[in-house]
Amino acid sequence: MTHRTATKRSRFRFIGEIIAELKKVVWLSRREAAYLTFLVLVVTVAVGIMLGAFDFGFTQLVDKLFLGG
Repeated sequence: MTHRTATKRSRFRFIGEIIAELKKVVWLSRREAAYLTFLVLVVTVAVGIMLGAFDFGFTQLVDKLFLGG
């Protein structure tokens, strides 16, 4: 068996293993996926608002303490 033949067989074996593993996966339902997507968006917006508020507060603090604003 040549190196090239072994490489081709290992590629097909690898693809077969991928397909076998994907059949074992427990996929989310559409409802679960939508809920989790919504949850990620809500948390992302909330964290963004909090970071923006902290940034604004620290900017105001630095302006007043160090820049005399």
